[in-house]
Amino acid sequence: VLKTVADIGYTGVEFAGLHGKSPAEVRKVIDDLGIKASSSHTAFPSPENINELIETEQALGSSYLITGFGPDRFTTLDDVKRTAHEFQTAAELVNVHGLSFGMHNHWWEFNDIAGQTGYDHVLEDAPNIFSELDVYWAAYGGKDPAEVVAKHKGRIPFLHIKDGDLAINGPMKAVGTGKLDFPSIVSAADPLSLKWLVVELDACATDMTEAVRASYQYLVSNGLASGRK
Repeated sequence: VLKTVADIGYTGVEFAGLHGKSPAEVRKVIDDLGIKASSSHTAFPSPENINELIETEQALGSSYLITGFGPDRFTTLDDVKRTAHEFQTAAELVNVHGLSFGMHNHWWEFNDIAGQTGYDHVLEDAPNIFSELDVYWAAYGGKDPAEVVAKHKGRIPFLHIKDGDLAINGPMKAVGTGKLDFPSIVSAADPLSLKWLVVELDACATDMTEAVRASYQYLVSNGLASGRK
């Protein structure tokens, strides 16, 4: 899979588990392919696991750890306040080691709670975290992703890029073939803050590899991202 991704032209990959391989083994593979580890989805950092998380990320050559919570943590204001406190505490643990910690979202972070979204509450109350904004789920949650990006652009070094018809329980499609307006989304970002566009297709209406290939071609050919080809 990593070789295929590199051959398509992607410059990096975001990990969510190493499939039984050691960080050193994976690092050798990506180094040999000429790609980078942009970031990793990890367990939630705690005093008990922080050393292992940091060692893994440093071995991979990445400095960004990312995770998120389920919908039960974005139901009431008390839930959201507790969630923000845990994010901030974890970020402080990670920051001590010179790395950064971020929140990935689905649609439930965009429920309105006490006058603003849960997403806004968390970013406000957890100043040390960054946002890896999943633009598809923001749209699915009823918000304009470009407006979300513009509002928080200094806090968004990563965009999860996916497309589709925004149908309930519907699959994703290759980027550029669904309902999202990617030129407006990407142009709303701060070019000094935005580091990676991460193509992610949770489920796909077509062959996954071909959708990943088509997504790359769409983003690069439209000047929205740069790649190896």
